[in-house]
Amino acid sequence: MEQPDFKQYGCQECAKGCDLDFQFTMAFQPIIDTRTHSIYAQEALVRGINGEGAGQVFQHVNDGNRYRFDQSCRVKAIKLAAQLGITSKLSINFLPNAIYKPELCIRTTLAAAEQYGFDYKKIVFEFTEDERIQDHDHLINIIRHYQDLGFKTAIDDFGSGYNGLTLLGTMPTDIAKLDMELIRDIDTNPVRQTLIRHTLAMFNELNITVIAEGIETLEEYRCLESLGVHLFQGFLFAKPAFESLAEINWP
Repeated sequence: MEQPDFKQYGCQECAKGCDLDFQFTMAFQPIIDTRTHSIYAQEALVRGINGEGAGQVFQHVNDGNRYRFDQSCRVKAIKLAAQLGITSKLSINFLPNAIYKPELCIRTTLAAAEQYGFDYKKIVFEFTEDERIQDHDHLINIIRHYQDLGFKTAIDDFGSGYNGLTLLGTMPTDIAKLDMELIRDIDTNPVRQTLIRHTLAMFNELNITVIAEGIETLEEYRCLESLGVHLFQGFLFAKPAFESLAEINWP
């Protein structure tokens, strides 16, 4: 993989997405806490400038621009969050394979938080199981460095992808988001109910916060709540809102 030229690209250049030959922005989708009837976090999701989905944007991302894209995503998310008056946690997806030196790569994030007046300790960095991790020790170093600075970290799509329990066994993550395929139609699937019940018990012992994402039906929500889940994200509650905050359909 081509490594970024740190001498050529400083924080300001990365923040502006220098040399990216495409534009993008963010949508926000809430994560709700049904115990307190409050917003736990807003997740920043990549979108094209005309509302195109993340898939279309990521078609332009490659090894040569991955680092600058990752840095620009953080800045756009923080800037928009501040403009929208978000006071909850802000969840930002990051690309582990784009981070070479966490102590350098985090500078743009900290600078953006200071510039736009957003409390950086409310930022949660999500990494997904779907991206094959090329160097697990490097990822562990990134997560620990971020946590030492006061950030929270989350593993997205837990239960799918390349790593599963093996990854969890080595990653000191704070939050786990259950993959939507694992909980789809859980209200009618006793096997998945058993899997989730034991997964929740494991996370409880590890002191890891659990979020169920991709909730689409009231039945799924009720089943998961009865199993002990209290943090939810999905179309049942709100779809991602383009450069704005969605109105929540509280259960």
